[in-house]
Amino acid sequence: MAAPVEPAMRKKVLRVVFISLLLDLISFTFILPLFPSLLEFYRSKEAPLEASSSTTSPSILNYILTYLNAYKASFSRPIDSRYDIVLLGGALGSLFSLLQALASPVIGTLSDRYGRRTALLFSMAGNILSVLLWVCATDFRTFLLSRVVGGLSEGNVQLAIAIATDISDEKQRGATMALVGICFSISFTFGPALGAWLSTISSVKANPFATAAGFSLFLIVTETLYLYFCLPETLPSKVATAKLNGHTTNSTVKPTLQAGSKPAASKSLSTSKPFLRTNSHFLLNLTHLTFILFFSGMEFSLPFMTFDLFGYTAARNGRLLGYMGLVASLLQGGFTRRLPPLVSVRIGVVSCLLALLLLARITTVGGLYAATTLLAITSATVVTGLNALSSFEAGEDERGGKLGNLRSWGQLGRGVGPLLFTSVYWWAGREVAYTIGGMGVLAVSMIVFFGLETPRKQIADKSSEKVRGL
Repeated sequence: MAAPVEPAMRKKVLRVVFISLLLDLISFTFILPLFPSLLEFYRSKEAPLEASSSTTSPSILNYILTYLNAYKASFSRPIDSRYDIVLLGGALGSLFSLLQALASPVIGTLSDRYGRRTALLFSMAGNILSVLLWVCATDFRTFLLSRVVGGLSEGNVQLAIAIATDISDEKQRGATMALVGICFSISFTFGPALGAWLSTISSVKANPFATAAGFSLFLIVTETLYLYFCLPETLPSKVATAKLNGHTTNSTVKPTLQAGSKPAASKSLSTSKPFLRTNSHFLLNLTHLTFILFFSGMEFSLPFMTFDLFGYTAARNGRLLGYMGLVASLLQGGFTRRLPPLVSVRIGVVSCLLALLLLARITTVGGLYAATTLLAITSATVVTGLNALSSFEAGEDERGGKLGNLRSWGQLGRGVGPLLFTSVYWWAGREVAYTIGGMGVLAVSMIVFFGLETPRKQIADKSSEKVRGL
């Protein structure tokens, strides 16, 4: 086990991770409210060209819309044409998530081999290229390429979690993971609104969204420079090697050595005991996949439900999601960070189960906001807790890969969930869709309550605290 990190250095690294992740996620969320108008822009620009000339080869956008319309026509009840753009946006979102499922384990493994800082900077280079393509996206083909590059290179979240884990001991782990969750909540509360406002500022005629894309590029470049100059390496094996070679600098975290303890480098050269796990990573990954499958499907279908039941506009849906993000951020800052990870996960899945069963039956706005409050509790607890549990079950030299696998399974669920959930929604109706979702989360709850246990590291840490207190 690596020597503990100096408190001042830990504080510095956490500050860098928090600020950089906040910049990254705000930039990432700019595009979320723009998808309908952005895709409508490309369709109106490219579809007439295809209709007016039989000699022109159909564009990629035309092929995609043809297949989506064929899929829409397979439903037992007609689906209004206003959902064409929503289906296209959902398809692009699924593509991004599936690419993330492929890339996340690779990025995590590379960070275990070459260091967190190196892997993160390479990931940022891909992000810069992705957003730069969006700035230049005067046609759908270029925009699609920007999403593909972004999906394959986005590793900031998992690497931020790995870095935070490297510098945190068992007692600090829950609070550290909650910090990442707070970044998500703040970003999803303010990022979409800022992106929507920037889209109203026209700067390039050929790409009306260039202002939002340009500001997103500015944030990503700023984040990259900030990481390059301020983030030290935190991978324990790299830190130990640097200390062994006698040149620990600001580019590596400096460990604190207790009186009478041996340097971390010396420990790394000795034979280490095999890592003992309490929960298998397969079970943790399966829990993440199954939970995200149902949760993301519900999340994607929620705007349709509020439109059908209450005639909600995009602005009212934005206020609803903003309320959920605000409640989640308050919970993570004051409540989740103090909970043991397994308790956090259990509270979250029960809240999700109640929310889904409530959404299947509500008829009032008050009921909608009650369900949204339960979903905010879920957002503040489950993924944060699963990340912490996965980090407890990973050795120092495999942490990036294990966290990458956890994220990969979750992104697989996020890629498939919306398509499956909305299919049931349109085939069988709201009550059936949300009830099936509730039963799925009930199955997840059974795994969480009867299949997962408190990690040995936490139990040992609590026992040592009791001994010290005697």
